[in-house]
Amino acid sequence: MLGGSETLTQPPSGARLRYYAVIVSTAAIVIAVDHITKWLVVQHIPLYQSIGGSSFISLHHVENSGAAFGLFPQFQGLYLVVAAVVVLYILFAGHHFGSTWPRQAVLGLILGGAVSNGVDRLTQGHVVDFIDAHWWPVFNVADACIVVGILAAVLQMGWRRAAPQQPST
Repeated sequence: MLGGSETLTQPPSGARLRYYAVIVSTAAIVIAVDHITKWLVVQHIPLYQSIGGSSFISLHHVENSGAAFGLFPQFQGLYLVVAAVVVLYILFAGHHFGSTWPRQAVLGLILGGAVSNGVDRLTQGHVVDFIDAHWWPVFNVADACIVVGILAAVLQMGWRRAAPQQPST
């Protein structure tokens, strides 16, 4: 390793602290909102019942022991392993995604969703899904944050790669 090159790969400690503060704060908000909304649904809507069924979006209380859309419930342990890998990757290698706060917030959305659903799978053996758009399988806040986070990450990576190139002379 060349002398001084460590400063090129490691952000200063203040920047690293800000990086983790944005990611962890965003994740904590996602976890809190997800668990509060799931608790409210469990307390106020009986299992397999709906509220606002004729609306554009309704609340439909279901339990999901599978992956997205209830697929493959027999792989519960695998979903926990995947959630753990995602969490560890974001915490240890996520800084390669970028140091701007929007990129860190995107990682926080994914981290919060993965942790929240992972905790539910570990403690209850399922997640509570309740947002029913009627044209899409029922989902929850954590699922929405994971999907929005992944889409935003893909868009952000596309913008970075789409920078105009200098003509070669």
